[in-house]
Amino acid sequence: MQNEIRLVAWSEADLDLLRRANTTTMWKYLGGPESEEKVIRRHRRYLPGNWTGSGGMYRVELAASHEPVGFVGYWERVDGGEMVYETGWHVLPEFQGRGIATAAMTALLEQAAAQPGPRRIHAYPSVDNEPSNALCRALGFTLRGVTDFEFPPGHQMRCNEWVFDL
Repeated sequence: MQNEIRLVAWSEADLDLLRRANTTTMWKYLGGPESEEKVIRRHRRYLPGNWTGSGGMYRVELAASHEPVGFVGYWERVDGGEMVYETGWHVLPEFQGRGIATAAMTALLEQAAAQPGPRRIHAYPSVDNEPSNALCRALGFTLRGVTDFEFPPGHQMRCNEWVFDL
């Protein structure tokens, strides 16, 4: 599947993709859908040039048709005094179960590893989000433990903390 997807730097055209992903199903473990104002703010933060530090957000598209099917990204954050990357992903429901998240995250991990930045990347899926936890296991992340994590701001969630050595 990895040869069948492509990661493309986030652009103005990707606002619609964020809107398509802003559903109860897609945000079930993340505090629910966001307001239109928050979606627009998120979109602006994802744009190149508005990004702080290394990393970035990428549209995941099918290579043959250029159809957007989701998005992945990684960004810097401090964890225990150490600069690390954090990562996140979304695949639209109609494209789930096809290996797209695995292919996209494999490509993203390779990209992050090629950067001169942090050497560890963390993921924080909800303890109840079995597909995302299964993805972390399949990609070779190591489960560090269970933690409380604030995402989005103002919403506490119980997460598994996964770590991948780049």
